[in-house]
Amino acid sequence: MTSIIKNVWSSNGLPWRLARIILAVVIISLILLMTFEDRLIFFPTKYPDGYWAVDELPASEGEIAPRIEDCHFAASDGMKLHGWYCTPIRRERANIVPLAADMVLLWFHGNAGNISYRYDMIRAMMNLPVQVFIVDYRGYGKSEGKPNEPGLYLDAQAAWDYLIGPRRVAAGRIVIFGKSLGGVPAIDLATRVDAAGLIVQSSFTSAADMAATLVPFLPRAFLRARMDSLEKIQQVHCPKLFIHSQADEVVPYKLGHRLFEAAPEPKRFYEVKGSPHNSTYIVGGEEYLAALRRFINECKK
Repeated sequence: MTSIIKNVWSSNGLPWRLARIILAVVIISLILLMTFEDRLIFFPTKYPDGYWAVDELPASEGEIAPRIEDCHFAASDGMKLHGWYCTPIRRERANIVPLAADMVLLWFHGNAGNISYRYDMIRAMMNLPVQVFIVDYRGYGKSEGKPNEPGLYLDAQAAWDYLIGPRRVAAGRIVIFGKSLGGVPAIDLATRVDAAGLIVQSSFTSAADMAATLVPFLPRAFLRARMDSLEKIQQVHCPKLFIHSQADEVVPYKLGHRLFEAAPEPKRFYEVKGSPHNSTYIVGGEEYLAALRRFINECKK
């Protein structure tokens, strides 16, 4: 019997050969994961793909639309970045009339696409009214480089510095807005600056928690990305608004609500009922915009 067992588990035994194959597959998978991790996390769309001819979209009589200005600035590591500065205007007969909007929404968008994919939502935001500065992370749209987690934080800081520097916007007029992936740089930035407020929409607690949701078989200990918003949100003391939907099919509602629970006061939570991940402003409609309007007005200093 002993000789049989030894033979089975010897280098020529079937169980040992299977074990070696499984071990080799695991090791190769981990090497591929660590090598291509950023490509598995980020899904940028580079210019010219997108919807860039937005100035050609007409505004009807009396309609509020954005006037869009291309902005170019650089992160502290020299990476050249691009964004849109949007101000609300109304068409009245043959005239374009600018609308008064004191507050500025510094917008960090979600994962896929680029800023041009957010034009419809930008247009809806003009009705608040508010000025919007939306930026593309490195590797997205017209911004240089390749996306990665450290780069998100550098790009967010660069956007803030551009607002308070060249554009001379007072910190007390800026509300940081992060949607989905954008919640990661938004929360990180809010720990380091004196913003008027922070809006976190459809975002998550950490990269590990999202990995457990999307690829539960993935060994999270080997992830280099942390994106630990759950720890950082505890350091954000400005007014905060969290927005999520239980119908979100990408980022689980429970992760967004855990962020809210971990955050210190002042804070509030707004649920958009029945909304998929990318349809919050559509499903939420005027009630959603009204919730944003109330919060932003309360952030005025």
